[in-house]
Amino acid sequence: MNNWFNKNGIHLAIIAFFVVITFAYFSPVLQGKAPQQGDVLQAKAMQKEIMDVKAATGKGPLWTNQMFGGMPAYQIWVQYPLNITTYGIDVIKGVFPDPVGTVILYLLGAYLLFCVLKINPWLAAAGAIAVAFTSYNFIIIAAGHSNKALAIGFFAPILASIILVLRGRYLVGASLLALFMALEIRSNHIQMTYYLFIALFILACIEFYHAFKAKQLNIFGKSIGFIAAGIVLAVMVNAGTLWTTYEYGKETIRGKSNLTTDKAEASNGLDKAYAYQWSQGVGESFTFLIPNLYGGASGGQLNPEGKFIKILQDGTVSNVLGPVYGQDTEKALNAIAQNAGSNYWGDKPGTSGPYYFGAIICFLFVFGLFIVKHRWKWWILGSSVLLLFLSFGQNLPFISDLFFNYLPGYNKFRAVESILAVVGLLVPLLAILAVKEAQDGKYDQKYLVQRLTWSAGITGGFALLIAIAPTAFFSFTSATQPELTTWLNQITQNNTSLTAQILEAVKADRISLARTDALRTLLFITIGFGLTWAFITKKMNMQLAFGLLALFILIDLWQVDRRYLNNQNFVSKSDLANHYQARDVDTFISADKDPNFRVFDLSLGDPFKSAETSYFHKTVGGFHSARLKRFQELVDHQLTKSINQDVLDMLNTKYIITQDPQNGSYKMQRNATAAGNAWFVQSVQYAKNADEEMKAISSFDAKKEAIVDEQYKSLIDTKRLGTGVEGFIKLINYTPDHLTYEYSSAKDVIAVFSEIYYNKGWKMYVDGKEKPYFRADYILRAAQLEGGNHKVEFIFHPTSYYAGEKISLAGSILLLAGLGFGFYSENKKKKKAVKA
Repeated sequence: MNNWFNKNGIHLAIIAFFVVITFAYFSPVLQGKAPQQGDVLQAKAMQKEIMDVKAATGKGPLWTNQMFGGMPAYQIWVQYPLNITTYGIDVIKGVFPDPVGTVILYLLGAYLLFCVLKINPWLAAAGAIAVAFTSYNFIIIAAGHSNKALAIGFFAPILASIILVLRGRYLVGASLLALFMALEIRSNHIQMTYYLFIALFILACIEFYHAFKAKQLNIFGKSIGFIAAGIVLAVMVNAGTLWTTYEYGKETIRGKSNLTTDKAEASNGLDKAYAYQWSQGVGESFTFLIPNLYGGASGGQLNPEGKFIKILQDGTVSNVLGPVYGQDTEKALNAIAQNAGSNYWGDKPGTSGPYYFGAIICFLFVFGLFIVKHRWKWWILGSSVLLLFLSFGQNLPFISDLFFNYLPGYNKFRAVESILAVVGLLVPLLAILAVKEAQDGKYDQKYLVQRLTWSAGITGGFALLIAIAPTAFFSFTSATQPELTTWLNQITQNNTSLTAQILEAVKADRISLARTDALRTLLFITIGFGLTWAFITKKMNMQLAFGLLALFILIDLWQVDRRYLNNQNFVSKSDLANHYQARDVDTFISADKDPNFRVFDLSLGDPFKSAETSYFHKTVGGFHSARLKRFQELVDHQLTKSINQDVLDMLNTKYIITQDPQNGSYKMQRNATAAGNAWFVQSVQYAKNADEEMKAISSFDAKKEAIVDEQYKSLIDTKRLGTGVEGFIKLINYTPDHLTYEYSSAKDVIAVFSEIYYNKGWKMYVDGKEKPYFRADYILRAAQLEGGNHKVEFIFHPTSYYAGEKISLAGSILLLAGLGFGFYSENKKKKKAVKA
C-alpha cells in the first residue's frame, strides 16, 4: 500500500489541488448556494409535468403536454435505468455540488489525456487547467448548458483511450473508449459528439497515411478494429437514447418539411439562416489571444468611468435632449445607454462572452508549430483550421455550405460557433506537447530559444500592435451601426453632431477595453516566455518551472472566466426553488378542475420563445430547440402573423393571458369556443397533401368537420358513419402518456382528439383492443369509432425506448465485462514484465 502511495502520490496531490481550486472558484457552493442558470430554469419549467408525475408514481412519463400542445419527453428529461452510464452521470452530478463536478470532470479528463501522453505530472496539470478553464467551458456553465458541458468534459478521456489503442494497449484502451464514449453519448448533446468525430476522422486519416507509408496497415487495421468495437459497444449501451433521438429527430424542425408551398422553409434539416445565426466572426477569432478585443459579452455595459458614460452624465447629451423631452429626458438617456452603450461590437445576435484560450497557451501553441515534429502537429493544426473555418458559418459560406449541404447530419445543428469547443482542446494539446518536446532534449538550446523568441514575437507583437494602433486592424463598430445611427438621430431630433459624438465615445471606450486586454496579454506572454526560457536554459528547476507555468495559466484564465461566471451568478437554493411565482391569473386558471386543457400566454411577447408559462399550465407555446416540425409549421402559418381562432379552438385553448401595456397588469380571457378534449365531427373533408390541409384549417369549424389527408381514406368507412350529434365523448382519466375516454354513440362516428399526432409510439385501444387512428386538422389525432358504449385509451409505448432499453442492458453488461477483462489483462502483462 505504501509503495502504491509513493508511486501515485504526485497524482493524488494534483487531484487534490484540482478539487481545491475548483471549490475556491465556486466558493458560494460552500455556503449552500447554487448557480442561477437561465437554461436550467427554462428546463425546470419544461420538466414540471414530468417531475410531478415522477413524484407521484416513481416513474417519469415519456410524453409531456406542457409545451407546444404536447411532445415526447426524450430531449427534456427521461429515465434510462438500464443504461449503466446513467448512474455514471448521476455520480458526476451528485458527488460534488453543481457546477463543481463538471469542472473537476474537465480537469481530470484532460489530466488523464496528458498523463497518457507521458507528460510530466506538473506540466500535465498545467495542460489540464488550460483545457478546463478555457472561457467557453465556463460561459456555458453560466448559461446552464449542462449537457453540453458534460459532453465537452469527455472529449479528452475519449482521445486518451484512442491513444492507448494506437499504442498497442488494445483491451484496456478499447474498454476505456467504450466507457467514455458511452458517457459522452449519455450526456445527450449529439452536436458536440458530432463535432468531436470530425476531428477524430481527420486523426484516423493521418494515422492511415502513416501506417500505409510505414507498411503497417495490419497494425493500424487491428487498432481501428478495437476502436470500432469500443464505439459500437458505447452505441449499444446508449441504444435507448440514440434510437429515440434518431426516430424523434426526423419529426422535429431538423427533419423534412411537410409543406411545399413555403419556399423559405428548409426541405430537410434546419433552415440555413437559423443554423448559421450564431457564426463566429472572422476577426473575432483573435479573442483567442485578447479576450476583450470585441468587447466581451453583448450584455455588458461600457466602463462607468469611460467617455460614453461621461457624456451621458456631464450634460453633453442631456442639455440637448432636455428641451425636447422635458421630464422624460431621463428615459431618453436610459434608452441611449441601453441601446448604444454595449461593449460587444461583433456580428452575432448576442454572445455571453468570447472564446479565450489564454495568452500563454496561444504563445506556446505557436511555439509548438515551430518545434513539434510528431505527425499529430499536423492533425491538430489541420483540424483546428478546418473547425475554425466551419465556425465562421455565414461569414465563410463557401466552406460551411459544403458541409451543410453534403455532410450527413451536419445540417441538424445550429450555433456553428460552438464547434470551437473542440479547438479549445486541441490548442492547449499542442501547446503542452511543445513544452514536452523542449523537455525531451531533441534540440540544442540555441534552436529552442530562437523558436521561442519567434513565438513570443508573433503573439506578443500582435498584442503590442493592438495596444499601440488598434484601429489599424479593427473598426470597433458593429454591422448594425447604420441602424443605430438612424435611431440616435431620431432620439436627438436629427442632431447629427451629437449622434457622432455619442458613437465616437462608444468607440473610444471599446478601444480602451481592447488596449487594456492587449497589454494584459502581453504581460502573460512575457511571463510564459520567461518561464519557458528559464526552463530551456536550465536557469530554473524543471518542476518549479512547470508548477509556475500551471499557476500563471490558471491566473490568466481564472481572471477572464470570472468576468462571465462569478459569485454574482450564485443565489440561495430557496431562491431557485421559488423562482417561478404564480400570478393571480395563474392561480385562477390552476383552480380549474378540468384535467387537460391549454393556455395561450401572449403576455410573454413571443409565446414560442419562453417556457415560463409551462411551469404552471399546459401551453400552446413553449420553448425547445427540438420541437415537432408539424407544430412549428402550424405556428408559422396560423399563430404568428395573425392568430387563427379556429386553431386555438381545436387545440382546446381554454384560457388566453394578455398584459395591459399601460399598467402592466395581467388579464385572463376564457375562450368559450374551445373544442374540448375530444369531440365527434359531422363531416370529413379530404386534402391531397399537407399544403391543402394547412389551407383548409385556415378557416373551418373544428367542432363540425375534420380535415384529413387522403392517405388515411382507407381508415374511414363513410357508409357506416352517423353525425355523432346525439352521442358524447369525454376524458375520464389523464396522465401525460395514458389518456382514457368513454363515449356513447348510436352509430359509428369520427372522433377528433385534441392531442398532438405522433405515430412513433402512441397506440389507441378500444375496450382493450388495439385499433387504428389517423391524423386530422394537420396536427391532431382522430379515429373512426364503432357505435355503442365503449372506452378509448391512448397509451404512449414507443418501441424505440423499450426495446432500446433492453439493448442498453445487454450493452451495459458487456461494458462492465470488457472493463474487467481489459484491466485484468493489463495487470497480468505488468506482472509478467516485472518477472521478466
